[in-house]
Amino acid sequence: MIKTKVSIIMPAYNVADFIAESINSVLAQSFIEWELLIIDDCSSDTTVKVITPFLSDLRIKLIKNQKNLGGAGSRNVGIKEANGRYIAFLDSDDLWTESKLEKQISFMEHRSIGFSFAAHTTIDEQGSVLEKVDVPKRVSFKGLLKHNYIGCLTAIYDTKPYGKIYLPLVKKRQDFALWLELLKKFDNAYAMNESLGFYRIRPGSLSRNKVDAFKYYWLVLRDVGGCSFLFASFNILCYLGIVFIKKKNVKIYNKYFIG
Repeated sequence: MIKTKVSIIMPAYNVADFIAESINSVLAQSFIEWELLIIDDCSSDTTVKVITPFLSDLRIKLIKNQKNLGGAGSRNVGIKEANGRYIAFLDSDDLWTESKLEKQISFMEHRSIGFSFAAHTTIDEQGSVLEKVDVPKRVSFKGLLKHNYIGCLTAIYDTKPYGKIYLPLVKKRQDFALWLELLKKFDNAYAMNESLGFYRIRPGSLSRNKVDAFKYYWLVLRDVGGCSFLFASFNILCYLGIVFIKKKNVKIYNKYFIG
């Protein structure tokens, strides 16, 4: 059994065109005390074939689901198998900067932070840079209800205070649901407003279906956030307003929601 400091959870489903680049961004880390748990969710393409050569590095482990579990179920399989003190997340089409773990773990340890995140940069399907996504210095449970500021590829939590915390089994907005569960334990999530990763936007991906995204945001507010109908409605209006401002005027967004 590998004992290490950071366990990286990477679910994979039909990502043969992207996962090698994602794995290589982990291998390029200046921080080396990690294990990478790749959970293949019954891919029907050559994803497993692409992963196999990387298994010569003993820090990388491939777990094959016997049935399709979806993103939340697959991440929970990885969390269950994790040996690291810190749990980090990287989807199989996203990338990290080389100093991501080094900077973020140092940030957490020097300030005794249990839950952290960072800014990231969006890229298109071909890898071309689109824009930086800034983040506030910290966010609380109530603050997160209004807008999910935490990019999954940047989130890390410490298992030492409360043990492993798993994702609620929702089809979408599962990362948002996990952050709420974590913020029921940790007072705040603290951020580095430095881009430490690249989030790939792909046409047709689950996260791009706006109607479903809105629906599941509502369900998470109600089921995980514990919001009444009126309070969930208020938070939905806040969410829509923040998204609108962010798209129309980044300067105003940065001044009032990030600054």
